[in-house]
Amino acid sequence: MTQPSTWDIAEKKQLLVFRRSFHEHTLRMRVVLSQLPLSVCVCISAILVWLYFPATLENPLFLIFLLSQAFLLALCIMVPWHRLPFATFLIIPILDMVSIGFAREGAVESITGLSVLVVLPVIWLCASGLYPKLAIAMSFLGPLGIVWVPLFVRGTLSEQDFTKPLLFPILMLGIGVSVSVLTLSMVRQQRALEQKDEALKEALSVSTKQERLLNTVMEALPLGVVAVDGDGHDILMNRRQRQTHTLATPPDNQDPNESQLLIFDTDRTTPLVADRRPVRRAVLGERFTDQLVWLGTGSDQRAFTASARPMVDDAGKFAGSVVVFSDVTDLVNALAAKDDFVANVSHEFRTPLTSILGYVELILDDPNALDAKANKQLDIVRRNAERLLTLVSDLLAVRSGQIVIQPHAVDVAELVRGSVNSAEPRAAKAGIRLSVNLPDALEAHLDSSRIAQVLDNLVSNAIKYSPDGGDVEVAAWEDQDFIFCRVTDTGMGMNEEEQGEAFTKFFRAGGVRKSAIPGVGLGLPISKAIVEAHGGTITLESEPGRGTTFTVKMPS
Repeated sequence: MTQPSTWDIAEKKQLLVFRRSFHEHTLRMRVVLSQLPLSVCVCISAILVWLYFPATLENPLFLIFLLSQAFLLALCIMVPWHRLPFATFLIIPILDMVSIGFAREGAVESITGLSVLVVLPVIWLCASGLYPKLAIAMSFLGPLGIVWVPLFVRGTLSEQDFTKPLLFPILMLGIGVSVSVLTLSMVRQQRALEQKDEALKEALSVSTKQERLLNTVMEALPLGVVAVDGDGHDILMNRRQRQTHTLATPPDNQDPNESQLLIFDTDRTTPLVADRRPVRRAVLGERFTDQLVWLGTGSDQRAFTASARPMVDDAGKFAGSVVVFSDVTDLVNALAAKDDFVANVSHEFRTPLTSILGYVELILDDPNALDAKANKQLDIVRRNAERLLTLVSDLLAVRSGQIVIQPHAVDVAELVRGSVNSAEPRAAKAGIRLSVNLPDALEAHLDSSRIAQVLDNLVSNAIKYSPDGGDVEVAAWEDQDFIFCRVTDTGMGMNEEEQGEAFTKFFRAGGVRKSAIPGVGLGLPISKAIVEAHGGTITLESEPGRGTTFTVKMPS
């Protein structure tokens, strides 16, 4: 069974007379096209009359009809309508109605129904969309004039003669109203489309500007930025990231995949496994910050920190990720140089301190060498020299990440009391009220000298960072096989950013630097290392101007 044939407009375009939309033509051409259907009908009517009713061509009224139609078509073609007031062309359909009135009377005995041609100027008037009320009125009054004017001319004025042809103008009125309604609806739709088109153009313009701005910002950033979709394909990469990618590209592979890039761990020599590489982690939907990697090899190798944030679609599903690379080579080298400097200085301090302690202990071993007062003063020198030597050893241990502890049975409550007693002279001098909240005994398995060092540091800080006086409370308790120690002050406090850096080596809060309070920023990092060596944690809560609370938690 064969398929029915169809008319393919796309293939038959060459057969179409008018290839452009009506509104795309000039105003003159649109006027001609609007008049053309009536002109064609007039030509057909004239041919039929010439063939079958030649006598009608001698009727002056019919001749007026033909000549007037030719004249009106010539006007449509020749008049520069675009130079006249826009609605001037509407005179043509009105004159068409007058012309059709002559045709009706001139061919009444040959071709009937010529008056129906008035539907064409009626449609033209109402479809123009101009003066809709006047157009609807003319769609009734024009046909009414065509059927009534001859009655007045002939003097036939009976009611029956007037009402008998009324159906014709009423029918034209209905057609005019329908065309007007359709035209109004189309005009409204066109205006709505034009408004949407303008809105789309404006949105496209804004989007284009934003895209240009984004591209400019991306290219100006000192950071490498790459965006990947859910399948791991690059969808955006700025200039700096292209340079970074080139750095990680093997010399013998110009188009490597992620696993082939020269990306190394923090030791600068161990290649990162595929699933730990920043872009791969981002494709897997991970969120991370400041992952340190080394890219490239040899003297061109650079250190980068990578951070990633996933993107989601409207349904909340993973749609890709944005990865940012920051070159931190200079910072890493500076930190390494700083650590080397601290290590070298610590080593240099260690030898003279050991010597000082040796000679002090020799003097103290001889009870007759000095009197009791001198022995007591020299004992203070020994204790502080030992503490300084411990600090130097801790600096080296913190750098290497290893703090050595020697746990044994100890009464933590007694350690707290000793730390508070040692701090009382400084507290009294600073106008600070020291208080303790302790049980009678608090047994635990800890390194007493190390924990005493932590307590001394926390209590000392609480006093030092309360320059205007206030209260410092030291508490300790046991809860579910854990020992807790808490030091609370009402001093300067820290903001959130400073709290995040409090346990960083050499960090000092802005308010502390401005107030010229002495210190180098090593007490808290060392205390943290000691507590963690015991398997515990140290946390802080602080508020600027209201004070700080440090809490140590360790297994008992």
